[in-house]
Amino acid sequence: MKVVHLLLCLLMLVWSCGESQNNRNATAVVGGPCEGCEAVFEYGQKNLSYSDTIVGFGSLKDPIHISGTVFERDGKTKAKNIIIYVYHTDDKGIYPTNTNSKGWERRHGYLRTWLKTDDNGRYSFYSSRPASYPNSTIPQHIHFTIKEPNKNEYYIDDIYFEDDPHLTDRIRLRKNPRGGSGVIQLQSAGKLKVATRDIILGLNIPNYPN
Repeated sequence: MKVVHLLLCLLMLVWSCGESQNNRNATAVVGGPCEGCEAVFEYGQKNLSYSDTIVGFGSLKDPIHISGTVFERDGKTKAKNIIIYVYHTDDKGIYPTNTNSKGWERRHGYLRTWLKTDDNGRYSFYSSRPASYPNSTIPQHIHFTIKEPNKNEYYIDDIYFEDDPHLTDRIRLRKNPRGGSGVIQLQSAGKLKVATRDIILGLNIPNYPN
């Protein structure tokens, strides 16, 4: 019986290793370390759309509308069903939370949303312009996390604002921005400020397959 038990254990070990290898093959591991990127899965039962409005739009100052197109690695093919997680500070430079905040909302705040690109690769969100962290010279920014089918989640370059006095040439002229440049130029559209930021999947992302 001991021999039979040992053989069964060995078979289970071999099967487990095979399944683990299959899972690794099914999901390409790209992008390197990414603290907090798992928040991309915190949308729960929400039915994701290509467009959304973040809490605070209409009540916080400096309303903005950011939109763009997500492309496959070739920079031409429009990428559908790509999940984009967005979060940023409020007009005081704080990631605001409340007593009900849980998960990564306790770190990222509730000024956040999840989008899924449509058949034309489009995404869009309405929000308010973030402020720099209090008592700092860190540029205003909006964080982006990407989740593609068959790949793990990874971050791309933040959105930065061309007219931000804290924006440095190191960021503005970055040679290998992840996903493409995130530096935007806001334009007036009535009470709104609008800008476009297109994204190329895998561009300058470590270990991304060609």
